Amino acid sequence: MLHVGGKWRAAKDGRTLDVINPATEEVIGKIAHAGRADLDEALAAAQKGFETWRKVSPMERSKLMRKAASLVRERAESIATIMTTEQGKPLAEARIEVAGSADVLEWFAEEGRRAYGRLIPARGEGIYQMVVREPVGVVAGFTPWNFPVSQAVKKIAAALAAGCAFILKGPEETPASCAELVRALVDAGLPDGVVQLVYGVPAEISEYLIPHPVVRKISFTGSTAVGKHLASLAGLHMKRATMELGGHGPAIVCNDADLDHAAKILSANKFRNAGQVCVSPTRFLVQREVYEPFVERFVKAVKDIKVGNGLEAGTTMGPLANARRVAAMEGFVTDAVQKGAKLRTGGKRIGNKGFFFEPTVVTDVPKSARIMNEEPFGPLAIINRFDDYEEAVAEANRLEYGLAAYAFTKSAKTSARLGEAVESGMISINHLGLGLPEIPFGGIKDSGFGSEGGAEALEAFFNSKLVTLLES
Repeated sequence: MLHVGGKWRAAKDGRTLDVINPATEEVIGKIAHAGRADLDEALAAAQKGFETWRKVSPMERSKLMRKAASLVRERAESIATIMTTEQGKPLAEARIEVAGSADVLEWFAEEGRRAYGRLIPARGEGIYQMVVREPVGVVAGFTPWNFPVSQAVKKIAAALAAGCAFILKGPEETPASCAELVRALVDAGLPDGVVQLVYGVPAEISEYLIPHPVVRKISFTGSTAVGKHLASLAGLHMKRATMELGGHGPAIVCNDADLDHAAKILSANKFRNAGQVCVSPTRFLVQREVYEPFVERFVKAVKDIKVGNGLEAGTTMGPLANARRVAAMEGFVTDAVQKGAKLRTGGKRIGNKGFFFEPTVVTDVPKSARIMNEEPFGPLAIINRFDDYEEAVAEANRLEYGLAAYAFTKSAKTSARLGEAVESGMISINHLGLGLPEIPFGGIKDSGFGSEGGAEALEAFFNSKLVTLLES
């Protein structure tokens, strides 16, 4: 169902899209396919909703968002089950995502109450110079299937806290869990028109919404190629944009690192959500002296992963999202091995029902291999060796991706140097510390611009206006 103007309804022309369970390949439902008439109604409703919501005080917005967070927590088990059914990730991971999404709502509910302006000392007597922050207007957000609730909530929560209205183009592969987030906001008392939810052909929706004069900002999470296209479209129409795009995260393991700790953290992080994570570590760079001991520990951890239906007890990795991802993994592995890489474990599809693929590790991969240059977005880890600090940094910075990076070392000096030298929007050293509501989340270079976490996230949803007056 679409949610437009405060109502849940079908598309005006009755079109639908199938939703497939990636663990069984069965059709488990249908979603409404928005057409031009639906988008026009969503735009009109959002404009009206914005005029209402911008006048609601930050305190009242906060109360409503906190209530929505409570509803998400109350419904967490149901939402997580829906998510696993349509997306595939293990139920334990889905529960974590839902709980974290409630935290995001709550955090921005509080941060929106502290979106202060400022007074600027004047040069003359009787003159007042004030900077006030006003909501930018109607926002169009485009969210992916890999984290159907947490990616949507980062955009919606920041926008609502700032006083903006929102049109969400939800993920067609995972529509129901995303819809439950919107339902929680509606049930908490969100005024009609403040949030719309539509589904359909992504290119058709984005190319209609972005140029439309009602929309004043866009927020997109997805591939670099699509992000560049949408950013150029936004720029052409002078629209503000936040872009959270692809990554190819380097993970540097120095010879003084705690190898047991590094292998445990990195293997869990790599194969979370079957590797379908933009900040996933993918290029493991291990110093020569500890290379084989690390590979041994890492491969052992990978072999302990239990692949299966995410609803089944004990499953630690679910299926890929669709057949295209399986074919992509097969292509990456074949290309790497043909060019001299060593296949340490995995490398094949599992069975012939469901989009399952073995957790895979390849080592000694040449730079000419596709996997060394293209984001894998799947359960495939590359482990190569390096000799010295300069070599590790050069490889970490070689690609145009710059989203997330990781490093493991016991040296405070090396940690400080890597924190400065690695070209990424985020670097996590000796632990997994990304994606919390209170810290910035975003990349540089071809991985995008802007943040979806922390106080920085609110900035993109405000206009700063100078009001200067002379006492009469």
